[in-house]
Amino acid sequence: MPYIKKKIATSNGKKAYEILLNLGYSMKESQRLIDKRRLFCGDEILSKNTIAFGDIFLIDYECESRGLEPIFEDEYFAAYDKPSGVLTHPNGRKSLYSMNDEIWSKFGRNASVAHRLDRETSGVLLVAKNLEVEREIKAKFEHGKVKKCYMALVNGVIENDFVVSEPLALKSGAKTLKNKMFVSKLGKKAVTKFDVVKVYQDLGVTLLKCYPLTGRQHQIRVHMFHVKHNIVGDALYGVSDEFASKFLDGLVSVSERELVTKASRLLLHSVSLSFEFRDKIYNINTKVNVEYEFINSLVI
Repeated sequence: MPYIKKKIATSNGKKAYEILLNLGYSMKESQRLIDKRRLFCGDEILSKNTIAFGDIFLIDYECESRGLEPIFEDEYFAAYDKPSGVLTHPNGRKSLYSMNDEIWSKFGRNASVAHRLDRETSGVLLVAKNLEVEREIKAKFEHGKVKKCYMALVNGVIENDFVVSEPLALKSGAKTLKNKMFVSKLGKKAVTKFDVVKVYQDLGVTLLKCYPLTGRQHQIRVHMFHVKHNIVGDALYGVSDEFASKFLDGLVSVSERELVTKASRLLLHSVSLSFEFRDKIYNINTKVNVEYEFINSLVI
């Protein structure tokens, strides 16, 4: 569900932060909510030391699970097969559904995603069950201690394994498509290893395993676009800027997308995560039949 404005208290002259503290929020949580302008007295936004009289409202995210179950769970982590088209976490007050709906409904609000998958990318998404575990595992992601494997169906026939080592950056001064990445000598180091899994000569596409050795935004998508084998279904790379802008604004129909990109979704899936944590080796694998999913999403 979206963010909703709900009554949480009635105040008879308390400061805004005191109201939240009395309801069990920590000082840090109280400050964050007030800084994000989510606390109201009637229709008035409250600052930290505002003295309030009347009904107090908080804008908060109301979780609504769609019944997605974890594919893995232990005392520290859970993992989901995130569907394509679902946000990892809310991207604003108009967000209707994200993986946080599932995570918070099942594990509470101290649980958090440990890394990020693009909205369009499906597959294994790791969840840390508490803040301490979250800090530890995020440090492992940042230092390259987590081995990630994806599968992608790409345009064209590729016969040999290969590596792309091209730095990536956002386009400076971009007025549209501000999150679109580019190969740039001024960018940050980005390296991806690609292994050929299967060639579909009759369809003119190739199934690849992709191993990002660095963690840049859209890394696999940009590297494949750079070598002129963009991922099937990609509505950002390998299409016109006009089409990409329309897609990001939600103005492209499924049939239009299929016509332009050859698929109803981005054919990129997080297959596995491997890492060591507190003397235990983790190998978390998708439960999805990726090849079957990709071929059934293909429109040629």
